[in-house]
Amino acid sequence: MRPISVVAAAVAVMMSASIGMAQHGGAAGPYKVLKTAKVGGEGGFDYISADVEGRRLYMPRSGAMGQLTVFNLDTLEPVGSIAEVRSGGAAVDPKSHHGFSTTKPITMWDASTLKVIKTIDVDGRPDGIMFDPYNERVWVLSHMPPYATVIDAKEGTVVGTVDLVGTAEQAVSDGRGTVYINISDKGGVAVVNANKLTVTANYDLSARGVHGSGMAVDAKNHVLFAYYRDPKPVVVILNADNGNILASFPTGEGADTVAFNPATMEAISAEAAGSMTFIKENSPTSFAVEQTLQTKAGAKTLTLDTKTNHVLTMTADYEAAPANAPAGPGGRAARGPMVSGSFSILMIGKQ
Repeated sequence: MRPISVVAAAVAVMMSASIGMAQHGGAAGPYKVLKTAKVGGEGGFDYISADVEGRRLYMPRSGAMGQLTVFNLDTLEPVGSIAEVRSGGAAVDPKSHHGFSTTKPITMWDASTLKVIKTIDVDGRPDGIMFDPYNERVWVLSHMPPYATVIDAKEGTVVGTVDLVGTAEQAVSDGRGTVYINISDKGGVAVVNANKLTVTANYDLSARGVHGSGMAVDAKNHVLFAYYRDPKPVVVILNADNGNILASFPTGEGADTVAFNPATMEAISAEAAGSMTFIKENSPTSFAVEQTLQTKAGAKTLTLDTKTNHVLTMTADYEAAPANAPAGPGGRAARGPMVSGSFSILMIGKQ
């Protein structure tokens, strides 16, 4: 996942213009920004995750002042933090109440007390993270080999690694023993047996897009939603069983994490340019862009609260980048520092 600090300078310029729009939405549709909570805090940010059963929202912060910050999923009020746990992502097993952060080594903590339990040595560069309820395992994704490391959530021990064909971005589980991983540098999807930790298929989507990011699944109907950033932002919808492409649609710039809501039959993507795209699955072979909602620039990751059907995202305001600032990865220009106290959580839902 690309760090938030390298989003294009153009995104930063759009920040001030988008703040007012964020409260009212964009194109016509049922979703609105219901609440914005300015929670402040220091450090960069990447993934956001929800413990739906425990009603907690986890937002890791990176950098020298970073820590794992925790909020009430309903009120967005702060409930605690774990100091010096600086990472890009976090995941929680609701059964064992064990949490995991993508530090190196991985930090395992108690979700009830927010106390660190231990650290777990892994190779690679921990970035993305997913909890698979199928067998209570945590998948740690990396842009360096091994691209996926799997941890037993109850014991906090490494079960094994997965030999993927390229860098791992977002992963999703169908809840029945199969994990799908978006391969960023190859433009495709790896299908993995969650028990054997072996790749059973690779779906090549490089003709449609590269620099893969988000991945979502309609487990009931065996439909995958794979998101790509280049050459143009696009979501490719495919049959999960054989990789056949069913449809594709453009999305906003900088789609990162995504989700599928089985209650509403919608695939949802958060996009760094300040939008959120809702794709309606009318049937397992019929799809349509339902709404493109204006959120706020930099809000590129999301998590879904399946109890309330609310979508949570986060971002901040930034100062303009100096004229001579060096370009970031992919030619993206740098931007100025975060405006102190501006970090905010956005709650999206139907009014």
